[in-house]
Amino acid sequence: MTTGKINVSVENIFPLIKKFLYSDHEIFLRELVSNATDATLKLKHLTSIGEAKVEYGNPIIEVKIDKEGKKLHLIDQGIGMTAEEVEKYINQVAFSGAEEFLEKYKDSAKDSGIIGHFGLGFYSAFMVAEKVEIITKSYKDEPAAHWTCDGSPEFTLVPHDKTDRGTEIILHIAEDSLEFLEEFKIRELLTKYNKFMPVPIKFGTRKEALPKPEDAGDDYKTEYIDVDNIINNPSPAWTKQPVDLTDEDYKNFYRELYPMQFDEPLFNIHLNVDYPFNLTGILYFPKLDANLQVQKDKIQLYQNQVFVTDNVEGIVPEFLVMLRGVIDSPDIPLNVSRSYLQADGNVKKISNYITRKVADKLKSLFNENREDFESKWNDIKIVLEYGMLSEPKFYEKAGDFVLYPTVDGKFYTLAELKEAISANQTDKNGKLVVLYASNKDAQHSYIEIAREKGYEVLILDSPIVSHLIQKLESDNENLTFTRVDSDHIDKLIQKEDTQISKLSEEESTQLKTVLEKIVPKTNYTVQLEAMDSQAAPFMITQPEFMRRMKEMSQTGGGGMFGMGNFPEMYNLVVNTNSDLATTILNTSDKSAQESLVKQALDLAKISQGLLKGEELTAFVKRSFELIK
Repeated sequence: MTTGKINVSVENIFPLIKKFLYSDHEIFLRELVSNATDATLKLKHLTSIGEAKVEYGNPIIEVKIDKEGKKLHLIDQGIGMTAEEVEKYINQVAFSGAEEFLEKYKDSAKDSGIIGHFGLGFYSAFMVAEKVEIITKSYKDEPAAHWTCDGSPEFTLVPHDKTDRGTEIILHIAEDSLEFLEEFKIRELLTKYNKFMPVPIKFGTRKEALPKPEDAGDDYKTEYIDVDNIINNPSPAWTKQPVDLTDEDYKNFYRELYPMQFDEPLFNIHLNVDYPFNLTGILYFPKLDANLQVQKDKIQLYQNQVFVTDNVEGIVPEFLVMLRGVIDSPDIPLNVSRSYLQADGNVKKISNYITRKVADKLKSLFNENREDFESKWNDIKIVLEYGMLSEPKFYEKAGDFVLYPTVDGKFYTLAELKEAISANQTDKNGKLVVLYASNKDAQHSYIEIAREKGYEVLILDSPIVSHLIQKLESDNENLTFTRVDSDHIDKLIQKEDTQISKLSEEESTQLKTVLEKIVPKTNYTVQLEAMDSQAAPFMITQPEFMRRMKEMSQTGGGGMFGMGNFPEMYNLVVNTNSDLATTILNTSDKSAQESLVKQALDLAKISQGLLKGEELTAFVKRSFELIK
């Protein structure tokens, strides 16, 4: 019998404590199952290179609960340990066996899948256990060993009569951690952290029906047998090559990741790189509605098929955290802090790679089947538009596939749009004027006016469109965006057939004076415009700059793009060629004149959705009086 003290080297332990400081007790199960996986994969590698003269077979990892005995068992059929190795790997806390193994076999073990880098992983068991036992037998022809420790530096190490290869860890669960003896809790943790571990994990058994014999009669009763309940998928889709997967395989994996999600993904992006870092994964574009309050934390981060976190900010570019899927990289440590991620060079390279890969995939989809890409545009635009604003590298590539739809259902790239409007949508300075609507129904009358004049009108309705067009204008000096209900288009776009006012200059001055006495100065600026006589007599527009700044101040609730509050200011555009303008000017009864102006103003407000509350009630009452 050997007794002694566990060798905790202060020199080695502090870097590991900084790196692997556990805040969540449930992590112990992830660590122990990962260690068991390591032991199994080490044996697989050694048998493959002929160093271990044993049969690898079909090993599994088993997790068992002994509720009455207050014990939790983890059993593997891996490489096992000799008594000497227990002394080395368990008693010298700061020594990582996986790291030593990788160093020794670094050339041949490159792709063996060994998780490694755990260091203190085994000792996380003492967060939930008052005593831990290890019963282990090496694949080498040496006696089994039995190690016991109660969490103090004292341990015992004695021979054991175990004859089968592998290791069993027995946790004597502490009174304050009895939740880890509940089947539902262990199943939940295994599903969360070990759902895709590369070695089958058994947890309990399940009933499976035997086939009905051919000669069985009508009174045959189905017979059942107990079979191992394997709770994980050791070969998830992201570990395979894209050429070996079908569209249906990708969809099935999506359903496996999100069993409660009933929508189908629009398309997927398979990530696979081994230099200058290792990364695999699959990202899915789900259907997204046009707002920024979408559910995040749907991308799962793994390290060699071990779940790490679903908070991938800092690793995945911010505009892609709205996607779903899996990223697996051994170059990201299992326990990370936000400051560590921000400072880590590999993490930044991974983020840049994902950005480039997504952009390349979108370009490929656009080129291969533009019609299909256009049909999915409304479901993906918010991600791409946000990407253009937040990631310069993505913005550089976006011109090849980002689309600008029109109210008539056409789709343009920016280059195509410039060509389409170059003939008749320029202002007095020669800039191209891009007209757009943010709400096709609310701005219908304004859209119709523009269409009658032969103008193209885009439909840009995402909540960040003001920020996007601001950026597009800054990068395209000859381009300006104007919402279709902003400053009147005849004022913005240089037209050869400019309308001549029916009113003289003196009459126009008189009309403006009348209007400014009645129309509230605090919210409206009166503008007289000579337009087609069939155009609306009164129209409300908003200065493009003021409206855009107001929208930008509201986007993100003062968070992402918050810029303060802007006042409500509008233009009242009065068509001097309308019959109503002449009638107002020629009405001598001041009361009747005021009623005409107020009624026309309220009608213009209604078209912009600005008439509410008491004003709306008064308008309805006044309208009924007029039609009596």
